[in-house]
Amino acid sequence: MGTPEFAVPCLTTLIETQTVVGVVTQPDKPAGRGNRLRPSPVKVAAEAAGIPVYQPKSLRKEEAAAPLREWQPDLIVVAAFGQILRPHVLYLSPRGSLNVHASLLPRWRGASPIQHAILAGDETTGVTLMKMDEGLDTGAMYVQESLSIDPRETAATLHDRLAALGAAMLRRHLDDILDGRLSPTPQGDAGFTYAPMIRKEAGEIDWQRDAGSLDRHIRAMTPWPGAFTWWGGEPLKVLGARPLDFSPSGVPGQVVFTPEGIIVVAGSGGLLLDTIQAPGKRAMAAEEFVRGHPELAGAVLGPNPAAGLDE
Repeated sequence: MGTPEFAVPCLTTLIETQTVVGVVTQPDKPAGRGNRLRPSPVKVAAEAAGIPVYQPKSLRKEEAAAPLREWQPDLIVVAAFGQILRPHVLYLSPRGSLNVHASLLPRWRGASPIQHAILAGDETTGVTLMKMDEGLDTGAMYVQESLSIDPRETAATLHDRLAALGAAMLRRHLDDILDGRLSPTPQGDAGFTYAPMIRKEAGEIDWQRDAGSLDRHIRAMTPWPGAFTWWGGEPLKVLGARPLDFSPSGVPGQVVFTPEGIIVVAGSGGLLLDTIQAPGKRAMAAEEFVRGHPELAGAVLGPNPAAGLDE
């Protein structure tokens, strides 16, 4: 059971090492300019391998799980499926359900552990293979493996590394789990943190924060929802920037042209802009952008000038 790109390496490994009787993924969703229905990456991979695919809108009701019962799986493997599973699904198979979770539990339980690890400035994260229970990522753990977070890591690059690690862990440990040679250990709540789902509006930059925090924010929001600020009543995406422990004088959010580059004053320090993108335009180096928009000099970015007008 899985939906996004994160789950594809896990599915590929299962196809190569086990007998996959079926795949459950989210329904096709409209995407792109034409709002055409687009299948999930997991559906594409499953159909390419000739595996039956089931796409329920919801698995809340027991009758929705009928196709899973017909498949008679020995184990259900879950990787970023996108729905909360009820007991009639969790315990449907003889060995229950196993989750591939992109954090070192109990740190970062929840939907967005990759982004929150970067936001918090964590130096290490990893993947947990967990026996699922009815709580939110609270089940007993079979095994954990860690990796270091690079100082310039984005959510995109960390996502790919963790997806590969999760697939490798299934290859190394799943047979031992199936054969009972690897037993789960209760998780406990010491060190517990929660990683709520990242929403689109979370990408907005708060220039009152210090430069290091802003740098982590931009990297955590890459590629989605993307970090952005407001200029001239329109959103301006910040695709790349570097923190500075100094900044020219000015108020938070003010743009200053310097010999070092285009710097935005932060609550503490400054942010050197590398790549930005205006609505409907291509991404470009900050220096290239300001050549066409010299009025950016001295401007104060954000917040949304329309915010609060309807309140």
